Amino acid sequence: MNELLLRSLTPSVLGILVRRGADFASAEDAVQDALIEAVRVWPADPPRDAKGWLVTVAWRKYLDATRADTARRRREDLVGEEPATGPTPAVDDTLQLYFLCAHPSLTPSSAVALTLRAVGGLTTRQIAQAYLVPEATMAQRISRAKRTVSAVRFDQHGDVATVLRVLYLVFNEGYSGDVDLAAEAIRLTRQLAAAIDHPEVAGLLALMLLHHARRAARTASDGSLVPLAEQDRGRWDTASIAEGVEILQAALARDRLGEFQAQAAIAALHADAPSAEETDWVQIVEWYDELARLTDSPVVRLNRAVAVGEADGPRAGLAALAALDDSLPRYTAVAAYLHERDGDLATATRLYAEAARKAPNLAERDHLTRQAARLNSRRCR
Repeated sequence: MNELLLRSLTPSVLGILVRRGADFASAEDAVQDALIEAVRVWPADPPRDAKGWLVTVAWRKYLDATRADTARRRREDLVGEEPATGPTPAVDDTLQLYFLCAHPSLTPSSAVALTLRAVGGLTTRQIAQAYLVPEATMAQRISRAKRTVSAVRFDQHGDVATVLRVLYLVFNEGYSGDVDLAAEAIRLTRQLAAAIDHPEVAGLLALMLLHHARRAARTASDGSLVPLAEQDRGRWDTASIAEGVEILQAALARDRLGEFQAQAAIAALHADAPSAEETDWVQIVEWYDELARLTDSPVVRLNRAVAVGEADGPRAGLAALAALDDSLPRYTAVAAYLHERDGDLATATRLYAEAARKAPNLAERDHLTRQAARLNSRRCR
């Protein structure tokens, strides 16, 4: 069973059902039922046309559910529109679905959560982690969004800012290695940049390219994480870096600064440094100041504390960190790093071990555990 194939076909199949008149919530349920059927049937009897098979089965599931509903009589005329088996047009509906999910009847946060779940393929837990809220809270938010859109028609598209936020979060999940969606997010952002002349669309595309250029160097052969300072810069994709910098410069020249352009500027400064020691941390702090002004995000201020620690010394970084909420994700890992830089190995060892217990994924947990073991070994010599 090719899980990636199923994931890649889901948005297009969902889009076909919506265009044929299905309300979004029912269409999503029908597609999920079709995917379950595919998992059961395909290993023994794989179809020649996977997309056509999914469309046919999903549409049947939708019609079955519709006939069982109290609105059966009103929707009887849809029965004759069941699509025939065989090849279906190779139309990419994914970006259109991103806009449809960003419906004006939803708040931006609910629209993002619904799109990530229904189109982006992320789990409720992953979305909750991205929003720094409990999983149960996010599940309720997504359920409310589904109920809201089930009663409306998708004749109004959402705004660009919401779609950009979704693409950014999908890319981050793919870049983390937990779900391989980074390349798909880049592809869709390229499509959006070609269709819309908007500096923040360009800023997001530049940011994705600059981060993705480092992906090959982010993990060792055994799958362990490699921190930025220790990465082999010879493995960075220089073509993607050059493209990202060019796109960013054109966007910044328009003097309409947004958060994605500011983040891309920080990534460009890292990419421009021949070595970690030659990184222009003073400029990076200045860009973080701009980014904090634009977003007022606690995560941005956490990252800024690291940059301050590099630019002005670890004690300055710890002072910046002290002003933040210590319940922030990765707060403890940042504190451990800055204490190590300051020479307090005992505190750093303890904090690395604590951070490992809080890590959101296995790769990060293993990395932090190794950091704690490394410092503990140094202290015992």
